[in-house]
Amino acid sequence: MTTVSFAQDGPAPLPPILPWSGKSEALIARPGDPWITPAEAAGFKTTPRYAEVRAWLERLDAASPLITLATFGRTTEGRDLLYVRASKGGAGKPVVLVQAGIHAGEIDGKDAGLMLLRDIALRGKADLLDTVDLVFVPIYNIDGHEQMSAYNFPHIRGPAQKGRDANARNIDLNRDYGKIDAPETRAMIGLIRSLDPILYIDCHVSEGFDMQYDVTFTYAGWGTYARHRATADWLEGRFGPAVTNALTAAGHIPIKYPSPIDTRQPDKGIRQSPEGPRYSTGYGDFIAMPTVLVENHMLKPYRQRVLGTYVLLEAALRIAATDADRIAAAKAQDRASRPATLMTRWTPAAKPIGWIERFKGVGFDTYMSPASGRMEQRWNGKPITFRMPIIGQTPTETVRLPKAWWVPAAQTEVIDRLRVHGIAFETLAAPRTLTLDRVRLVDPKLGQPLEGRYPITAGFVHESARTEMPAGSVRVPADQPLGLLAAALLEPESQDSFLAWGFFPEMLGAAPNTDAFVLAALGDKLLATDPAAKARFEAKLRAEPAFAADPDARLAWLYAQAGPGHPYPLRYPIAREVE
Repeated sequence: MTTVSFAQDGPAPLPPILPWSGKSEALIARPGDPWITPAEAAGFKTTPRYAEVRAWLERLDAASPLITLATFGRTTEGRDLLYVRASKGGAGKPVVLVQAGIHAGEIDGKDAGLMLLRDIALRGKADLLDTVDLVFVPIYNIDGHEQMSAYNFPHIRGPAQKGRDANARNIDLNRDYGKIDAPETRAMIGLIRSLDPILYIDCHVSEGFDMQYDVTFTYAGWGTYARHRATADWLEGRFGPAVTNALTAAGHIPIKYPSPIDTRQPDKGIRQSPEGPRYSTGYGDFIAMPTVLVENHMLKPYRQRVLGTYVLLEAALRIAATDADRIAAAKAQDRASRPATLMTRWTPAAKPIGWIERFKGVGFDTYMSPASGRMEQRWNGKPITFRMPIIGQTPTETVRLPKAWWVPAAQTEVIDRLRVHGIAFETLAAPRTLTLDRVRLVDPKLGQPLEGRYPITAGFVHESARTEMPAGSVRVPADQPLGLLAAALLEPESQDSFLAWGFFPEMLGAAPNTDAFVLAALGDKLLATDPAAKARFEAKLRAEPAFAADPDARLAWLYAQAGPGHPYPLRYPIAREVE
């Protein structure tokens, strides 16, 4: 008798499959078709590896003048990043950029894109390229894609083996758009800048709860909380209705992505909130590039999800072609705007900001799990409807943007990233003295390691000071098309700032030490002459008994507050020009 190990058995069974059929099933190539894709040939039970995808695309490139396969960088492990350009030629045509596999287990977009490329190149859909080009990245996170396992993304129904969410350094590329730590991100930002697409689509698969909807999509903050209004209004008013109609006609059940407040209690509501530039959608919003997040429902069969993605992508190409001039005007309007403020903190609104009156859910019951020792959900596959609240956000912190930010020449890591993003700046040829807003950190705390960084949270004190910026210093003006992105990266209060991601660890180093009798005298003088420092010191004593009981810690803290001789401890190195 052969004993099968737990690992060989595969993940636990998923909830019941809801029955489905739709017109989009006619898109599948027949068995034996010379241009059947690997996923179609496998009955959508498996998805092809990187080498097989590349070989298939090389063959399509050789067969059709409409298709060009190229590379745009290399992964962390040295693999070529691939893109396909589908074009009838002609200079200056607008581009729709589609990417799949940024989370390599959420790979629906790859197999849908291969089918669509085949049909454009060889099966009568070349008209999609009459006025726009398609640029398709079949696998963005290639290194994660190649680490296939049945235990990656166990909540997603198919394919049999899937890649990982993060790259070879365990960095989630959809948290890296702003900080650009991964070579894949650097390459993607370069591709975005070279193409300046009129539409950017990022294909994913959801987590969350069971429901009847199979294809969902969204934009930064559902558009309501978008930082740039004209492009958001196009997404809301034109893109959303166009793809919804196409998906419905093809037999799918679409909705805006319902991000749950509490997966254990779906009727608590779905979240609608601002996004930062760490995400593809947030980044697109900050640079005024219409960006769509596709979130197919995890529990729908792979075949159904791939077909829905195909329908969405085809509809996206058609509405982008129809509205190319309108999108260009919206982008230009947004890039000409100069927001004066940046919302940096928010909290869930006390009351729903809207309702979905008949949300198409799925019923569940609960059982006592021996594994968790608590009641767990067990979805039963029975369609239900209920009234779903939409939970919005209330701003709690907004900062007013300065005229410019000043970055010391020594901060090469930051200057390099400004350059990669295309954020404009000038470099001083000679020293300049001016009054600047300088920022001091109050009670900074290191977070748990996240995306290759140690995030920092802190309070901030702003102080005006006459400052000499030496030659080589960099001035980043807010008055530029990417001024809002610059603000998100350089304003200390921003949740996606370089500071928040932990780019300046030197701030947390202690000031040089000296003899206690000298430090005590200096501290006594500071407390007698600086009421603000005294107030901060007394507040810290009250809040932190361990600190209050540690004489050396008290003296070190006071020393770090005193005089201009400590430019690093608790001092944010980037200054703000506000006058």
